[in-house]
Amino acid sequence: MEKKIIKYGGFIALGLIAYFLLVRLFGLHENPWLRLFNGAIVAYGIYRAIKDLKKEKGISFNYFDGFKAGITSGFIATLIFTLFMGIYIFHLDTGFGEKIMDMSLGSVATEPGLLLFIILIEGFASTVILSLLFMQKFKPSWNITNKVS
Repeated sequence: MEKKIIKYGGFIALGLIAYFLLVRLFGLHENPWLRLFNGAIVAYGIYRAIKDLKKEKGISFNYFDGFKAGITSGFIATLIFTLFMGIYIFHLDTGFGEKIMDMSLGSVATEPGLLLFIILIEGFASTVILSLLFMQKFKPSWNITNKVS
């Protein structure tokens, strides 16, 4: 199952990179509101990773397994996407990081490396939150059904 979780992390990262490049193609990559769709891409990938694991494990599926699948796939995706953004910011479009930092933080910070740190922390935080959220749907129920005699 570990290979499938890694695969989902890679697919999430590829989705994020493809979306960024598509938005870049249209010159909209500096619009911070379009980053909201990144959350939808990550959410869908984590949801599918947990759902696939539950389907595969069946009755032996537990909360920890699902949470671990969500966290692992999201963290892998975040690391790959942050690496891609590092290459993009420092080698392909060096002015992009400074423009985004100017728009977001103004004159407080201008170091593009801070932008990578923000992307990393944002990705990790959303992964944890989404994994916890989806596990509310997928966790095994311990409810006892009442039978009326």
